[in-house]
Amino acid sequence: MSKRQYVDFHIIQTVPPANLNRDDQGNPKEARFGGVRRARVSSQAWKRATRRAFDDKLPEADHSTRTKRIAGQLTERIASRTGVEAEAAARIAGALLEPLGIKAGKKAGDTAYLLFFGYRQLDDIVDLIADEAKTLAGLDDEQLKAATKDLPVADRLKSGHPMGVALFGRMVADIPSLNVDAATQVAHAISTHAVEIESDYYTAVDDENEADESGAGMIGNVGFNAATLYRYATVGVHQLADNLGSVDAALEAVARFAEAFALSMPTGHINSFAHRTRPSLVAVVVRDDQPVNLVSAFERPIRNADGIAATSAARLAEEYERSSRQWGDTPVHVAVSHAFDNDGDLTAAFGANQPFSRLLSGLNEALTASWETN
Repeated sequence: MSKRQYVDFHIIQTVPPANLNRDDQGNPKEARFGGVRRARVSSQAWKRATRRAFDDKLPEADHSTRTKRIAGQLTERIASRTGVEAEAAARIAGALLEPLGIKAGKKAGDTAYLLFFGYRQLDDIVDLIADEAKTLAGLDDEQLKAATKDLPVADRLKSGHPMGVALFGRMVADIPSLNVDAATQVAHAISTHAVEIESDYYTAVDDENEADESGAGMIGNVGFNAATLYRYATVGVHQLADNLGSVDAALEAVARFAEAFALSMPTGHINSFAHRTRPSLVAVVVRDDQPVNLVSAFERPIRNADGIAATSAARLAEEYERSSRQWGDTPVHVAVSHAFDNDGDLTAAFGANQPFSRLLSGLNEALTASWETN
């Protein structure tokens, strides 16, 4: 597809004491940027949260999953669709997947790595053998292998991608033909200011203690921090349309991604911290040149103790205007939804404040008009 178009998402979001995404020591992840320590939430953590929020709004058949247990998933579908016994269904599933050359994992039935695919793609594989399943169940291993080796199983995984796979892509290092180029890039979220890790020393009382017993039944430490985060992601509409085989499907996927990315939240230690918040600002910029991450707005860490989020939003608007002037940017569409009262800088940069629902519908209208004239 000749037209190239990107939708950039810029988000300012404040999170209270939390441990959204832990490192190998169990502490919140960090990064050094602009000479100071920042809170960090990895792109992988927020992509998974986005994928789960994305699928929540879709019929189950259109969900995607990332797992080592594709054989087990396929076995369950063969058994439920065709009525063959579970053991026979497992043999058929193994025979169907073997020609793909996917490496086996250490645990029986697992693959060596996570595979990302759609439930509907598995159903399409079952379609290949549904009518002959009972016959296949009666064959020995060699006969079964011969009967299934030429079936176009790989083709079912190479086409008909669900929106999740089309957005986030799939990497299979030793089988390049199964790769799907991601249409979405998600940056590591970092705080707009310096952050120090704190520790919550907690105790838990044994409810069944005798009256004369004292002390805790359990003690421990949990690291946490609180931060105003800058979050960024971009979607290549052209790549998404190519992955899905349809511009209309791509525009629907962009709208669904916009909502899921903005409103999702990683769930690390969520029962301990109840850290789910809404963004203070969501800005979208549609561009025909290249994606632009505006994290440079926060290279100089914000030190304002009275309104870090508001200062962060103003700094973001300033950086967007500076960058646009410097490089002569001419975006196709710009819009913002935010929760600030004093929004003069934001209006000058991104336009008038809109309800989030209007931002989403306006984005869809702008993309539709852009692609109809292509």
